[in-house]
Amino acid sequence: MNAPLAATEAAPDAATRTARRAEVLALLRPLLPAHALLWQDEDTTPYECDGLSAYRQRPLLVALPETEEQVAAVLRACHGLQVPVVARGAGTGLSGGAMPHALGVTLSLAKFNRIVGIDLAGHSATVQCGVRNLAISEAAAAHGLYYAPDPSSQIACTIGGNIAENSGGVHCLKYGLTLHNVLQVRGYTADGQAITFGGEALDAPGLDLLPLVVGSEGMLAVVTEVVVRLTPRPQLARCIMASFDDVRKAGDAVAAVIAAGIIPAGLEMMDKPMTAAVEDFVHAGYDLDAEAILLCESDGTAAEVAEEIGRMLAVLQGCGATRLEVSENEAQRLRFWSGRKNAFPASGRISPDYMCMDSTIPRKRLADILLAIAEMEKKYQLRCCNVFHAGDGNLHPLILFDAADPDQMRRCELFGADILETSVAMGGTVTGEHGVGIEKLSSMCVQFSPEEREAMFAVKRAFDPAGVLNPGKVIPTLHRCAEYGRMHVRKGLLPFPALERF
Repeated sequence: MNAPLAATEAAPDAATRTARRAEVLALLRPLLPAHALLWQDEDTTPYECDGLSAYRQRPLLVALPETEEQVAAVLRACHGLQVPVVARGAGTGLSGGAMPHALGVTLSLAKFNRIVGIDLAGHSATVQCGVRNLAISEAAAAHGLYYAPDPSSQIACTIGGNIAENSGGVHCLKYGLTLHNVLQVRGYTADGQAITFGGEALDAPGLDLLPLVVGSEGMLAVVTEVVVRLTPRPQLARCIMASFDDVRKAGDAVAAVIAAGIIPAGLEMMDKPMTAAVEDFVHAGYDLDAEAILLCESDGTAAEVAEEIGRMLAVLQGCGATRLEVSENEAQRLRFWSGRKNAFPASGRISPDYMCMDSTIPRKRLADILLAIAEMEKKYQLRCCNVFHAGDGNLHPLILFDAADPDQMRRCELFGADILETSVAMGGTVTGEHGVGIEKLSSMCVQFSPEEREAMFAVKRAFDPAGVLNPGKVIPTLHRCAEYGRMHVRKGLLPFPALERF
């Protein structure tokens, strides 16, 4: 983890910002209605951060286009003046990917919130980028269909943001991430040219660039419209709550379920501090005596669910589960999941601030990372609640701290870096579905070599040669990695070979 670019380089002074704002306003005023441009402090303050509120920066101004033509016009104008542009959806991101640039325009796409149409024959929906994730399923429900990726923020997050981060959710193990549920993405390049990735057919002509733009964090293009895949709603779903008196037994049970050839619809894990926090908040019926619990869901026909639930119960019991409870009806199943879905707000009730990490590890190392995090709690003298997409090894440790205390903030940053780098050492990655943004920028130095990072920059330059789309994020420079390497040695963190070259 690291402070944003503005905190490590000389921030522009007030006079520079004022002069630049006047220049950009003169350029954009003929292109947008008066109400679609915000530049007063009281109007731009709500845009100064995304869900990673520890780092903030007011934008130069905010543009709120209402048509695709206006989006293209704003991009062309900003490109001509070499003004940075940061696209923003609902602002629910957790890595600082939508944090504004001090001398740039925040391009809010909140008004692009229309469901264009639902194709029943093709099991797809065409939606604008500002449509909420959950709204797609609500619109398709009458047809027995839904949109499968379900991040915890689905009530608020938008499909455009899901595209930027390649979001998953509790059911991504069986149904896949955003990438696996998107057919086509339309938008505009940095200089305002229309561009389409993928297509509504089984395959699209030319290079397959759809996997490139999904997860690109607003660095390659501004997304305006998406065609998503819709999935038939299963006839039945049932969820097992399995309790364990030891985190290693719970971690081993996750690997055992997958090793048995079972792919649950959802397979989530929470440790004791996390279950206590959410139970006090939503009363989901969790076992507060357990050191860890698993939520294992099966969906399909009644016969399929009965058979799979039976198999999972046998595996979980064989792994030492101390309590097994199967949802008896839909209300109880939703109550089990309500705890998991509310893990983040529940943590906010017990701490002034929290930092939600997002790394991945091999499933077989789940217990190892939990035990390592427990030692880090002692090292950094901060509490941590853990909730995992256990089925695919995606971790979401929530470090609890008080941002008003500079020393706690410093220790939180070191704690987060330690988690990310330990994940890499265990064979994992520094991010799963929250993106790199500014939060994990320095930790990218640990995982990727200078040659690999240069390849990433080459892709960026191919789409955005001027580097105006979301600059200073995601890919660390050689200079930044050198600085991080020196800090790493000074602060006595893990001895990663990847840093020895700096």
